[in-house]
Amino acid sequence: MENSQDVREFLMSRRSRITPAQAGLPDYGGTRRVAGLKREEVAMLTGVSTEYYARLERGNLRGVSESVLESLAGALRLDEAERAHLLDLAKAAAPSRESGTRRVRAELRPSVQRILAGMTGTPAYVRNSRGDIVAANSLCFALYAGILSPENLPLNLARFMFLDPRSKDFFLEWETLADDLAAALRTEAGRNPRDRALNSLIGDLATGSTEFSTRWARHNVRFHRSARKTLHNPLIGDIELTGDALELPGEGLTLIAYTAEPGSHAQEQLDFLVNWSAAERVPTRPTAGKSRTAMISPPDVDLRD
Repeated sequence: MENSQDVREFLMSRRSRITPAQAGLPDYGGTRRVAGLKREEVAMLTGVSTEYYARLERGNLRGVSESVLESLAGALRLDEAERAHLLDLAKAAAPSRESGTRRVRAELRPSVQRILAGMTGTPAYVRNSRGDIVAANSLCFALYAGILSPENLPLNLARFMFLDPRSKDFFLEWETLADDLAAALRTEAGRNPRDRALNSLIGDLATGSTEFSTRWARHNVRFHRSARKTLHNPLIGDIELTGDALELPGEGLTLIAYTAEPGSHAQEQLDFLVNWSAAERVPTRPTAGKSRTAMISPPDVDLRD
């Protein structure tokens, strides 16, 4: 699959955001015909000819040395995620006999399932590189009540975010989280451009959501490691949690765990949800040789703000 358009639009978008002053270049005033740096200015900062840089910006990264890419990343003042994205785009441009599709596990290892189940005080789920939630613990199901359940796994986070109107009621900082999710998908697309399922997902989102396609066109990339989120739960109201991403090496999977500040109102809300979730699953005395689980009403307490 050709990635020349992605390369061209990414480089142009990064070039357009940098002023000569930010790049340490003299600004002689007057009206500039382009936003940000000119091609010849980027070429000079990179240490290549204007013709060579023009070739790169046309989308041709094939055969470009890593030293030139590093120099270009410095000239465009790329951050860690953007630099990695540029290198991924260059790798995708190189001829290869391999499909380039990173393996995504279809099943979760039992040991990881046990880790999830053992996190009784921490809502957590496991997702793959495309954002499919493939497993979650009981407290996460309680936190995502009405959205996430064992029956509707796998659930794709991007499809929920951009195609399900409930997402704006659930994620209170929807705009910020939508930016982050689109940027994370752009990062994955650069890393794994031949993933047919990923490309199909992006196509569906671009067709079905103007809010996604607008963000996709910005070519922003981002690593998802930690973020504060405010979620709305029908039982406890709005709760502010920190979500941390813990990668599972060699699996193509990431574990997301939510925690609250010790002693905070959010921790009280989370403790209440832990107790309620446990009460929902208290086993009763077996009947006729069969065990069953009692569905107990939640305690008569309202922790909503």
